[in-house]
Amino acid sequence: MDLEVVKLPEAKKGFVLLPRRWVVERSNAWAARFCRLAWAYEQLAETLAGLHFVVFASLMLKRFMELIL
Repeated sequence: MDLEVVKLPEAKKGFVLLPRRWVVERSNAWAARFCRLAWAYEQLAETLAGLHFVVFASLMLKRFMELIL
């Protein structure tokens, strides 16, 4: 995964579409559907990171199953 820093052009005003921002927004919306992540009262950061891993693995598996069936 590559991190790309996008600097806004100073000359433009108003709405400026940032490249690939929709990917992050969509991923956050998918993760928000899982109730366990909504209750982010975990004691350890590793536990919360593990839950995110399980959620996104589940989402990827669901998409994969839709492709092959």
